[in-house]
Amino acid sequence: MRCVRCRARPEVYLRAHNAAFCRACYIPWFQRQVERTLTSGRMCTRDDQVLVAVSGGKDSLALWDALVTLGYRTSGLHVAQGIGGYSATSREKVERFARDRGLPLLVHDLADEGLAIPEVASTTRRAPCSACGTLKRYAFDRVAHVHGFAILATGHNLDDEAARLLGNLLRWQTTHLARQRPVLDPRHPTQVRKIRPLVLVSEYETAAYAFLRGIDYVVEECPYAEGATQLLYKEALDRIEAGSPGTKLAFVREFFRSAQPLFAASEPADGAPPRSCTRCGMPAFDELCAHCRLLRVLAPAGGPSAA
Repeated sequence: MRCVRCRARPEVYLRAHNAAFCRACYIPWFQRQVERTLTSGRMCTRDDQVLVAVSGGKDSLALWDALVTLGYRTSGLHVAQGIGGYSATSREKVERFARDRGLPLLVHDLADEGLAIPEVASTTRRAPCSACGTLKRYAFDRVAHVHGFAILATGHNLDDEAARLLGNLLRWQTTHLARQRPVLDPRHPTQVRKIRPLVLVSEYETAAYAFLRGIDYVVEECPYAEGATQLLYKEALDRIEAGSPGTKLAFVREFFRSAQPLFAASEPADGAPPRSCTRCGMPAFDELCAHCRLLRVLAPAGGPSAA
């Protein structure tokens, strides 16, 4: 098989697309996939200021690189989780990426607030991924709002979205299915639009792009990821994909095209807009938002006060 564009010797083989690319042709092909998702989903324009959540992994750094190359106005946001050497390495990769390219970067360190994930999980006896998700989502909205961004981009890829969709379907979580879409518009004055430009690009495709672009990223998984249900769903989908290439793409794309609008129409997913948290003013469906409820649990143990 030769490169489908120039007939040169290929370096990347994409079974899902029945295509192969050389280095020179693959990089612009990948960037066009990102651009197509941005424009077809009306996610943002080149006049918008986009805050890119960057963890230090291949997906978020590849997304930031592609957006910059395509001419979008971006800044990065790294939320340091305080997970020992893993977080230190992740932060170093992100800071070097931004420094080498002269890109603006905001760093929000949870440990500086006494909210390092290991300590929070231990004190509250919550699963580390649960505590991390609550704190990161809050930081994304809070930092974006404080710094005047209207759009936040995350590096969730096709494999992530397919696994999330499978999990929601297995449990028939209709409210989640109604809100599972690549663009989420704000429903509260402090929220920002959240977009997923890599939602139709596979993990392999992103890894290939990062490698060919010379992006230095964290290879190791988060030490708390082992045993996560999401990984089980990914493994199941990988087995199906190996026997039937293109299944993940068709699964997610057809859901967005046909099924998600039906769930959205039949399920009052959005319901009443969120209230304002009485402590911090961020979105809440109770007196306190999930973040401040977590702080209230931590307070008796000597953690940050929710008062």
